[in-house]
Amino acid sequence: MDFTLSKEQQDIANAAREFARSEFPKRALEFDREEKFDLSLWKKACELGLVGVFIEKKYGGAGCGFFEHCLITEEFWAAEPGIGEAILASTFGSELISLFGTEEQRQLILPQLVSGNAIIGTAITEPDAGSDVTAAVTTAVRDGNEWLINGFKTFITNGTTAKYILAFCVTNPENASPHKRHSFILVPTETPGYKAVKIRGKMGVRASDTAELSFSDVRVPAENLIGRQGEGFRQLMSFLDRTRVHICAQGVGLSRAALEESLRHTKARRQFGKTLAEFQVTQFKLAEMATRIRAARNLYYEAAWHVDRGKPDPAVIAMAKWYAGETAVYCSNEAVQMHGAYGYVDEYKVQRLYRDAKVLEIYEGAKEVEKIIIARSVLG
Repeated sequence: MDFTLSKEQQDIANAAREFARSEFPKRALEFDREEKFDLSLWKKACELGLVGVFIEKKYGGAGCGFFEHCLITEEFWAAEPGIGEAILASTFGSELISLFGTEEQRQLILPQLVSGNAIIGTAITEPDAGSDVTAAVTTAVRDGNEWLINGFKTFITNGTTAKYILAFCVTNPENASPHKRHSFILVPTETPGYKAVKIRGKMGVRASDTAELSFSDVRVPAENLIGRQGEGFRQLMSFLDRTRVHICAQGVGLSRAALEESLRHTKARRQFGKTLAEFQVTQFKLAEMATRIRAARNLYYEAAWHVDRGKPDPAVIAMAKWYAGETAVYCSNEAVQMHGAYGYVDEYKVQRLYRDAKVLEIYEGAKEVEKIIIARSVLG
């Protein structure tokens, strides 16, 4: 596989880098400390055509692939992970609409996402249902021409900012298979009975909105069902095959930032009459960071390549996500170490990178889950 970027792909990456590096740093510390985000940055990214590039042109998108979306993600996270997540996660759920929604649902939702007129979220996790998504107990009961939804969700991205939420609900409780009991249902967040409470005190990516949701007798039209009833789990697996590649690019971007900050610091900082970069122990750290970054990037390039050809490879995706997350944690840890006491202060970017990195080993499939997928593939 040849992963040489085309002229168009290079231009997309360059545009993302230029926008992110000119806009993100001046607000990064403010957003992290105050756990907030200015939606005008998201709207500006939409105006530049950097949001939802994988959405088809007939719905207002650029008609590119997930590969191009990952190139933008890498650049955004290299500039500032929290802001990158706040902007690009605004389409988190559009993949389900594109893959399984009706034409009416696509025409309603997708143009709003790329134009900066709506944010979407996907509500899967519950207090007692994390990695085991089949344990989700939020219910959607058919009542005439409506769905009646009751339950709770937690750690939901865009919970308080989304115009639409895709809720993963039990619709077929009588089915003997736990993989055929759930469905996704589109919930406009202005619907009575929907409530979102922002989660504060997160370790990292604080600019991104995360919330607890409650559904109390929420009624939505029957046609808000996504695809066929009882197919939610299968849809979710297809959804994650795409969004997990996005997480891989996040890890590579963050790792790049850690390396860049480390190079800048170790070339300038002097100890015992030499710059830190002149010490072999520092050089070894930088060498391993650079090697891991290249390996992680090659893995996510391969994973995205398969996705864009309509043949996602779950094992390669799992390898890429696990390794990219681990690489981000490793590189950010080494960056803090090389910065010494300076790395322990939030005015230095590496302190935020260190906190931002850990979630990459947790969300959208903990690293233990990824290893299970890999092992199953190896064992046949």
